[in-house]
Amino acid sequence: MDQQLKKIDQNLFGRDKLDWLRQYRPFENGIPVDDTIARIVRVICPEQLNKAFMNWVNEVRVETGKPQIAIDGKTLRHSYDGDKQTALHSITAWSKDAGLVLAQLKSSGKKNENASVLDLLDTLNIKGALISADAMNSQKKIVEKICSENADYVLCIKNNHKQLRDEIAAYFHKVERDNPAWIACNEQTDSGHGRIEVRRCQQLRISEWISEAQHWKGIRSVIKIERERHLKDKEVSTETQYYISSLDIDPAAVNQAIRAHWEVENKVHWVLDVTFKEDDSRIRKEDGAENVGVIRRFCLNMARLHPKKASMRSKLKMAGWADEFRAELIFG
Repeated sequence: MDQQLKKIDQNLFGRDKLDWLRQYRPFENGIPVDDTIARIVRVICPEQLNKAFMNWVNEVRVETGKPQIAIDGKTLRHSYDGDKQTALHSITAWSKDAGLVLAQLKSSGKKNENASVLDLLDTLNIKGALISADAMNSQKKIVEKICSENADYVLCIKNNHKQLRDEIAAYFHKVERDNPAWIACNEQTDSGHGRIEVRRCQQLRISEWISEAQHWKGIRSVIKIERERHLKDKEVSTETQYYISSLDIDPAAVNQAIRAHWEVENKVHWVLDVTFKEDDSRIRKEDGAENVGVIRRFCLNMARLHPKKASMRSKLKMAGWADEFRAELIFG
């Protein structure tokens, strides 16, 4: 029923805004039916659509200083065709500084996400950038690719590299006990949504004491992050994570970069799921899911680029009813 209502809404919008649409295309035969639109979307070449998307982003993106690019994967839950294992898994590159999605690339699944990240890095100009990624994408080949492009990295290390993680933890324990003055520290506090989070960052120069470090190109420092979350009900939770980086000692910048990485979850994935209802989409035939995913990211970027101080949901509603605002979003 929900899908049927959406189709009706789309047709009503097209018919109601036909005069506005004819400013840009003739629409001699009126508004095409939803099945025709779906067929067109399915046959678009995803590689060419992605290329057009990235070319447009590069035109509007302004780089300042050392831009941070956060890379993370996302699965469209209802895009599977029969077997849930076939659901579309995509990799997103997010520019923290520009506040824009830089690229989306289809992956053949979470298990093959690393190969897709390497392909994604090939499509981006990352020279001089800081690349951040979660533990799944903390891989030696990815680090080598980042360094070969004269970029830096901050990568989370968990039990998928257990020996390296254990060596970093033991090294911090040793230095805290014997030479605490060697540790560079920074503490930052954020509040919102009924909780307070304190992040304590400790950073050490790499040492021969960490034998696994020799396998990671460009590594210059190791990082320990302790998060302390205070909730409304006075409950306190703590978490410790370890990172490797090609950056020199600067705990304040590193602490901020690690915090900023999760903007890809809050400002991209969450918005796509909650505002654009991406996870509810049943589009699954041929290349439809991938192409519509790129179109959503086009829309997300256009809305973020508009200077009006309003929520994403409000901007999308205004784009639906206000012709002038819609034209500003699309054409600048």
